[in-house]
Amino acid sequence: MEAILLEYAWVLVVLIVLEGLLAADNAVVMAVMVKHLPKAQQQKALLYGLVGAFIFRFAALFLITTLVNFWQIQALGAAYLLFMSVKHIYDSRKAAQNPEAIQESNKQSGFWMTVMKVELADIAFAVDSILAAVAIAVTLPHIGNFDVGGINVGQFSVMFLGGIIGVIMMRFAARWFVKVLDKFPSLETAAFLIVGWVGVKLAVLTLAHEKLGIIPHEFPHSTIWKAIFWIVLIGIALGGYLVGVKNQRKNAK
Repeated sequence: MEAILLEYAWVLVVLIVLEGLLAADNAVVMAVMVKHLPKAQQQKALLYGLVGAFIFRFAALFLITTLVNFWQIQALGAAYLLFMSVKHIYDSRKAAQNPEAIQESNKQSGFWMTVMKVELADIAFAVDSILAAVAIAVTLPHIGNFDVGGINVGQFSVMFLGGIIGVIMMRFAARWFVKVLDKFPSLETAAFLIVGWVGVKLAVLTLAHEKLGIIPHEFPHSTIWKAIFWIVLIGIALGGYLVGVKNQRKNAK
């Protein structure tokens, strides 16, 4: 029994690290979604997003055996994030010619509409996060002789704890990203490029779904794809940071 508990503890640590990595890109998406709101409302929107993330992840754990059969959920999440990214780049170019255009666009996204967008993104993130957790947790030996949501109670408990800790990390990471975006406004374009790249990640998961099989099912979890994803994401973030610092120095002169 002690060996089993040690194995559970190790998998929980792995899940927390995994959730931390997922929380980083998810937090960027949440940060850019709430950035246009007044500061007081930004924190409220992130708080409501945190509550929604708890609910969606908890529901996803119970429904995961059903959700995995619907590739359309991930496809909608991917399309939603890609649309956000492309729309921002289009609006930015349009604003260069007509500065009032982007202001008008931001006014249309009030507080509750922003909260709704954050919650929609949370649904896609919940499925992404739980799928990754299931792939790791199902390797654990069973504890007890009953299931929760079609998953052994021991495995369910580890995924639940890992998911809750991941959501908390995402909340604090999102607050930090909002502050960074306030300090370096030119980073916003890089942030939206990251949003689009996260959309690509969900699209890859969708294309690898067992019911589609357009690309190999194992590819989204392969070392090569994970390396590509993080190299590109870090490259976008670093490039955006360098451009932001350069622009800040220009404005200071």
